[in-house]
Amino acid sequence: MDSENSHSEVSGAPEVTPLLVPHEGLPSIIHYPSDIPEVVSKLLAGVGPIAVDAERASGYKYSQRAYLIQIRREGSGIFLIDPIACPDLSSISNALSDCEWIIHASTQDLACLREVGISPTSLFDTELGARIAGFERVGLGALIELLLNRSLAKEHSAVDWSTRPLPEPWLNYAALDVELLVELRNEVESVLQESGKLEWAKEEFASVLAAPPSPPREEPWRRTSGLHQVKKRRALAIVKLLWIERDGIAQSRDIAPGRILPDSAIVAAALNPPTNASGLMSIRAFHGRGAEKYLRNWWSAIERALAIAEDDLPELAKRSDGPPPPKVWSMRNPLAHARLSHARAAMKSISDEWSVPIENLLTPDTLRRLCWEPPSELSSWLAGRGARSWQISLLETALASALLATEPLPEPEPEINSDTPDEGVVAEPSQ
Repeated sequence: MDSENSHSEVSGAPEVTPLLVPHEGLPSIIHYPSDIPEVVSKLLAGVGPIAVDAERASGYKYSQRAYLIQIRREGSGIFLIDPIACPDLSSISNALSDCEWIIHASTQDLACLREVGISPTSLFDTELGARIAGFERVGLGALIELLLNRSLAKEHSAVDWSTRPLPEPWLNYAALDVELLVELRNEVESVLQESGKLEWAKEEFASVLAAPPSPPREEPWRRTSGLHQVKKRRALAIVKLLWIERDGIAQSRDIAPGRILPDSAIVAAALNPPTNASGLMSIRAFHGRGAEKYLRNWWSAIERALAIAEDDLPELAKRSDGPPPPKVWSMRNPLAHARLSHARAAMKSISDEWSVPIENLLTPDTLRRLCWEPPSELSSWLAGRGARSWQISLLETALASALLATEPLPEPEPEINSDTPDEGVVAEPSQ
């Protein structure tokens, strides 16, 4: 499949019609567990797959729990459920266990859905399916506009869904997220079928459902925004202990950490540590109610960081069990460097040919490990790293060839600005 066959918007497309309200009207939100059996009954009376979405309060709350769940099925209508008031929705999942569930970007919502008892056994992910199909834009609004000629307003996408009561405009916005999800699923499936990729997508959906919960991130404090500015181990210790202090407060109060103290304040305090607590408030980035309210906590964390013995300070770079950064391969392992350059070129070629993003073919970490220390049996090694059969079938021959390389591919020539005159040539004055 040529890259020119990838799906993108084309000129002359039909006029897009705004989707303003659900076709059957906005349903009332369900607040009482006693109403859930009726929801189950109505869903069982419907037909086809079940569309579901969840709204979290990311950026406002520490937890990633759902604060609203939207469900729709043909013949049943839309249901808006408050999972805080109705925390056990397992009866819905159990009654519909043989049904396919449609979720857009399922990896974002599956955890919070499972938390309230909704655990699909069959999945169609419209966002992931669209990636495999080769669409350039895979957001819900973009796909609905491209495939269904309707538009969704997104003005409430970043609101605080823990708000109670939820305003009616927000509920209307949430209901529309599942209004056309069944139709969108059918359109994406049709494109996948036509391009010969439907089985690929099914493997991906099954893999998402079978994936274990993500383990706790090692040294999560290293994800502090602006950490690259910190060049000394003592300063890094200040970042670490301030981050841990903030995280404990945020978790206990269920508030997003950045709303208590921004990352910029943590980095600023590490780069220019004050000599006392009051000096913290003189740091320009150290501002806001959280900075002042928990001033003693912040200063205590800094004092502990300053008291750490030199040998116990955190390393500047996170330790990894994988290969070193590719930028040093040419010196440390020239053969691995050669293999990686050929493998990357092969991946790019396959990605272009089949209109599948490179990141959906193989993870960068897997590719680096493969090229650093090639296995004796490629396909089984890839399978052991989580690659699906369609990926192995697509990549195995090209990667096997790349692993035989002994010289790297030449670096691409830098682009020359055609508007810049060659050296030694005098440009004609503009008229």
